Amino acid sequence: MINLKTLALAASIACVGSASHAQTLNCGTDTLCRVKAAGVLKIGTKDDYVPWSYRAADGGFKGMEVDIGNKIAKALGVKAEFVKVNSANRFEFLAQGQIDLMLASASDTAERRKIIAFVHPNYYSSGYTVFIPKAIKATEWKQISGQTLCAVQGAWYNKPAQEQFGIKVLAFPGTAETEAAMTQGRCIGLLEDDNQINVRLSDPKWADYQMPLPIQADTPWGMAVRQADQFSPFYYFVAGVISEMHRDGTLLEAEKANGIKNSAYLIKMHEALKDHIN
Repeated sequence: MINLKTLALAASIACVGSASHAQTLNCGTDTLCRVKAAGVLKIGTKDDYVPWSYRAADGGFKGMEVDIGNKIAKALGVKAEFVKVNSANRFEFLAQGQIDLMLASASDTAERRKIIAFVHPNYYSSGYTVFIPKAIKATEWKQISGQTLCAVQGAWYNKPAQEQFGIKVLAFPGTAETEAAMTQGRCIGLLEDDNQINVRLSDPKWADYQMPLPIQADTPWGMAVRQADQFSPFYYFVAGVISEMHRDGTLLEAEKANGIKNSAYLIKMHEALKDHIN
């Protein structure tokens, strides 16, 4: 049976085979055509989420998500242009067309799918828990009920953590602000992704802190496109690239290159999609 979606993708790529040819076309709402015509893929990512996406010493973007974005742009034959976003504005930037692709540690949830389109398969996964001083002797969530935790604005788990465990959340625009507030005593600790906390715990700076509570709601991360781009040639192109990165182990290599221990999610995805011949 002929796969019409595959044919649509092939036809779109063929018509924009080179940037010079694409510039002569009226791309209309075809994002793949428009990106090829411009020669630039605008990717929204964070600049404070070490080691996934952050500012390097030279002012450029660096991290695992930046590596993924560069791979996608290279496959398209265009330049990657990274645009700073944060948890509070990343969906708005995408909807308004300030970026073509959002790659900013966004958990794929049913509520978010109402406003943007997540590209599948997902590229990462994490749950949430707390980062608190070792002096706090807590092993169950109920033991910190009523306490205030600092968190990043727009993090998907802020609301369920408050509702389920009775904690109070003091939210800030970025990671640096949450850390500062915690060290100033404005909260007892941080409400964060478990992956981010694991990175913190490898830093001697945080030797007096811990991650003692059970991880909650492990949820895949997804890169996203505008809803109008769902199931479009652009969507399928990005989906194909991320599938191949799972298949050939590129994502596992990207973790190691950025000092991240290989995650159970990426190991599972690679095993499911890897080439059975090799």
